[in-house]
Amino acid sequence: MTFGEILVILLNFAGALAVFLFGMKLMSEGLQKFAGNKMRSILGRVTGSPVRGILTGAVVTTAIQSSSATTVMVVSFVNAGLLSLAGAVAVIMGANIGTTVTAWIITLFGLGESTSAFSLPMLLGAISLVFMFAKRSRLKSIGEFVIGLALLLIGMEFLQRAMPNLEQYPAFLETLARLEGFGFWSLLLFVAVGALLTCLVQASAAMMAITLVMCYNGWIGLDAAVALVMGQNIGTTITANLAAMVANSDGKRAARAHLVFNVVGVVLTLIVFRPVLNLIADITTAIEGSNPYTPVGAEGYEPSAIPMALSLFHTFFNVACTLVLAWFIPLIVKIVNLMVKDKPEDEEYKFRLKYIGGHWMNTAELNMEAAKKEIEEFSKRVLRMYTFLPGLRTAKDDEEFEQLVARVEKYEELTDRMEIEIAKFLTKISEGDLSHEGSQRISAMLRVVDNLESIGDSIYQIAVTRRNKREQEVHFDQHLNDNLEQMKQLVQHALDVMDSNLRGDYDHVDMESANTAEEAINDCRNRLREEHLEALKSGRYGYAIGSAYSSLYALYEKTGDYIINVSEAIGVKFKEN
Repeated sequence: MTFGEILVILLNFAGALAVFLFGMKLMSEGLQKFAGNKMRSILGRVTGSPVRGILTGAVVTTAIQSSSATTVMVVSFVNAGLLSLAGAVAVIMGANIGTTVTAWIITLFGLGESTSAFSLPMLLGAISLVFMFAKRSRLKSIGEFVIGLALLLIGMEFLQRAMPNLEQYPAFLETLARLEGFGFWSLLLFVAVGALLTCLVQASAAMMAITLVMCYNGWIGLDAAVALVMGQNIGTTITANLAAMVANSDGKRAARAHLVFNVVGVVLTLIVFRPVLNLIADITTAIEGSNPYTPVGAEGYEPSAIPMALSLFHTFFNVACTLVLAWFIPLIVKIVNLMVKDKPEDEEYKFRLKYIGGHWMNTAELNMEAAKKEIEEFSKRVLRMYTFLPGLRTAKDDEEFEQLVARVEKYEELTDRMEIEIAKFLTKISEGDLSHEGSQRISAMLRVVDNLESIGDSIYQIAVTRRNKREQEVHFDQHLNDNLEQMKQLVQHALDVMDSNLRGDYDHVDMESANTAEEAINDCRNRLREEHLEALKSGRYGYAIGSAYSSLYALYEKTGDYIINVSEAIGVKFKEN
């Protein structure tokens, strides 16, 4: 085989693989668009039993045809605190089951006779659907899915054609035969090769397709093919672990759990390898009428026998591993907790509901008390977030400044999630049998969490304004800085009064102090606005300085409005009673 022939084979193979991967991508994206946010919302609600998590992972992965997409979503949900680590492990187990569907699509429709007879008309019809219904997103998404499926099948046909006839190169066949001749060590070798190639290709489905084509062409036997598949299950975990590089400790643990589950599954399967393969061979013989161990060219050899056996094994492997390891989810969680230690900054930004996470009290009164305690924690987070603002003015360099902005941004994300979860809990309480007073209390709490989240937004906007000012090299003189410092102190006092009211029993809300703090903020804002207008008229400073300055004192005043709303929400409620 000359260098030119090798180059042509590699280019044809790479092109066929590109068509296959593009088809997989279109299938996945088409279904995800069709489902809208339902898939993400389904995953986000998985906090119950392992069975529910496993079923959810299997269904979602079957639908979007990408276990990597599912596991990356899982990592993001754990990172955001919307999914527990145990729930994530269950979903990942289910994702491994769902990904076996791809192998069956290839085995049943993508091998053997040319698929052009139905894949090309399918492609034509789908493209027509996309153009005809370009403005109807759901029908367009279905069209994209069908285009992806057609391209996947066409890619499989191209892969088969790209494979050279190895009968013309007996030396290569002899090399493969020797690699399969070392017994158990051969299995470990092919597991390692499967894992490495999947890491490089970044698509276990593509490696599965290549393995199936190799089996169909008689390049490798069933044992080597099965070992490659087990290696692919390990290699596919690289995607989630790469995604987790920028995640917090819990996100990294979710990715490591994927790795632990697949590695343990491979080890357990290797222990019972021969009995399992014999069972798979018997089932395949009953279905295909040919034993997958029949040598190529021998009497009774059927090219589709090994791909069928491989698909059966792939399903058996993932289902059996899930059924066994589902009982050990708590142990897997302990293992990944040991593998990834918490960092101090991760603990600070960790989203964890202390009082309403995952349990439900028997009475509405107890549930409302839990919600009140959670709101107190919410207020504590907001006050902590506000303490980052002074550092934005005194930061020594850009690195320190950006670190502070990043902390504010992460806290703003925390306030968003806290509002959502607490509001969901309160809404659930309101659906029960409540007294008139209880209903008013729930309404008051909903207003409180809404305004606490708005305070977080305002603090973030102050940080963004400070960043823009720094980037534009806008500098305030000492008088302007003193004015903003005074406004900041007044808002801090208002926050302290608000926090004190939230930590009280709601029966004695100190509205006098809250109103006094709000009036002081408004008076200060009015004074600064008058001075600002006079300064602009006299030309004391230019537009850029004036714009940044007025934006900041206005944001502080706006923050004060949200702060008084919190005290008014609980104060008005109890005044009416």
